Amino acid sequence: MISRRETLVSLAALAAAAGPARVAAQTADEKPKLPKLVETPMFEPLVKEGKLPAIAKRVPAAPLVAMLEGERKPGTHGGDLRLLMSKDRDARFVGAYGYARLVCWTPDGQLVPDIAEAVEADDADKTFTIKLRKGHRWSDGKPFTSADFKFFWEDMASDKTLGRFFGASSLLVDGEKPKVEFPDEQTVRYAWSKPNPNFLPWLASPANLTIYRPAHYYRKFHEKYADKKRLERLNEKRKDGWARKIASEDRNGRNNLNPDLPTLDPWVPKTEGVAERYEFVRNPYYHRIDANGRQLPYADRVVMVLAESKIIPVKTGAGEVDLQARSIRFDDFPFLRRSAVERGFDVRLWKTANGAQLALFPNLNCEDPTWQKLMRDVRFRRALSLAINRDEINKIMYVGLAEPGQNTVLSASPLYKPELRQASASYDLVLANRLLDQVGLTNRGSDGQRLLPDGRELELIVEYPAEGSEYVDLMRLVGDTWAKAGIKMFSKAFQRVVLRRRVLSGQTIMSVWGGIDYAFVRPGLSPQEFAPTDEVQPQWPRWGQYYQTRGKQGEKPADPAAEELLKLYTAWNAADSREARREIWAKLLAIWADRVFTIGIVGGVLQPVVVDRQLRNVPKEGVYAFDPGAYFGIYKPDTFWFDRAAPVARKHG
Repeated sequence: MISRRETLVSLAALAAAAGPARVAAQTADEKPKLPKLVETPMFEPLVKEGKLPAIAKRVPAAPLVAMLEGERKPGTHGGDLRLLMSKDRDARFVGAYGYARLVCWTPDGQLVPDIAEAVEADDADKTFTIKLRKGHRWSDGKPFTSADFKFFWEDMASDKTLGRFFGASSLLVDGEKPKVEFPDEQTVRYAWSKPNPNFLPWLASPANLTIYRPAHYYRKFHEKYADKKRLERLNEKRKDGWARKIASEDRNGRNNLNPDLPTLDPWVPKTEGVAERYEFVRNPYYHRIDANGRQLPYADRVVMVLAESKIIPVKTGAGEVDLQARSIRFDDFPFLRRSAVERGFDVRLWKTANGAQLALFPNLNCEDPTWQKLMRDVRFRRALSLAINRDEINKIMYVGLAEPGQNTVLSASPLYKPELRQASASYDLVLANRLLDQVGLTNRGSDGQRLLPDGRELELIVEYPAEGSEYVDLMRLVGDTWAKAGIKMFSKAFQRVVLRRRVLSGQTIMSVWGGIDYAFVRPGLSPQEFAPTDEVQPQWPRWGQYYQTRGKQGEKPADPAAEELLKLYTAWNAADSREARREIWAKLLAIWADRVFTIGIVGGVLQPVVVDRQLRNVPKEGVYAFDPGAYFGIYKPDTFWFDRAAPVARKHG
């Protein structure tokens, strides 16, 4: 079992939205009686030919039994689960959807063992003991044991050459590395002298940031273990060629683009190189079974086809998928609903967890000194926020179904307070103009628009990812009301990678992105997104970089409120009780609301989810979020199955 205080066994209040489906935590006293195992039809020929062991020798001695409740029922094997993605790197999302992790979040907000048979944590969050499942194997049939953790820790993360590719920064607590022990083949222990409340949520992340690797596979390339001839070939061009080979293999493996790399996921990638169609086949050694003794996953394959993001809604409406949400927006819902009857699919509306569907991010680190001074003036940020008509935007873009307000926690969070979401969020042009005058923007041009202190026209250029019309529609509506406050706004689109670089370099004055990733937070979830901790945070990228690199790059925060947010984040990490973490969250959210470091528009926008009518066990209601959630992963797509007896004909495009 996971022995945890409630501070870490927490997620959002998702139970009502997510339904009763869950994978039960199986404690030593509660393990269900193992059913008689049933051979998978796809593997029967291989078993008969002696090319694959029988199921009893493929699953662990104590497999995880998926307990399906309510409308979710045990199913049957077979079928290809078809998805659409916009680029080859999106293959990594198949791994997120599969969501096999040492520990996993459940829809009702619990952290439970998954790949691990048990995890025990002391009350101080300092020591964590992981027990593995005896007999668990990698997808190539090799044993999965503590040796795989030892190899990663000693020969990858701690290796002088490989360490720069596989550093253990995520395992550091105030710069302190954990003490790692490997008592036996099924046990691994991590210990710190200070609390590490992020450890288990980090292990449950859909980003697949694991603390183990298939040692038997990587030893072939490792300087310490590889044969002399192989090393000579690897180091032919560079002396660290062997390390770069491992880094490349691992990077492609985490993106599901390396078919040779063994995995513990439900589906194993089979497509080599860049392609337009990627195939993933069931893992014969997967550790989960259902209550009837069938090894999961139910679907034989996942087939991911590439298409331009702008035509994915059209292809989805034509019936070319079995399960789709990515690259579909709320404004696609009417079209999809019209196509649903003819094409044999349902369109469900799930909740989203972003603090804001889209938010404006003033770049406090922009290079232009005049704009930088303005962006760092909270009065200017408040004025921009007050000059936005959120109710109008909600009605026009989201038919009034979203939650207007700032980029902060949503109403489903126990930390929610209406005044936090509504801070500087009312449409008040009188107050907005008064604040702009107070900032010193009193001079105007012949057209009535304001001028910057240096005499230039106040032309605010807002940059956004070139990913669809939603950004364009938002900019038009925001620009209309900003003009009434004397602010000219122009917008420019860039590829996402290019825009990230521009923001970090200070070329971008303001940008538009999705808001806080997970706004259903509870006290036990990290407030990292609310403090300058990462260079990808577009409101203070250089300050985040400074924290991220421990002062080696970037700039030290120049805003006292931003510094206070960092102090509170540090205090949260060191706190030893739920009450202390709740108090820290309250202070942090109050500062965040008051200082308007980001400008949210609306949150809680609904996400269309297209489901083939023969596909079973997909919740009718759910939350579509990356972390926690893994999008579909939290609902265990390995338990989704096709009911071929259903009367609806599936039309393939």
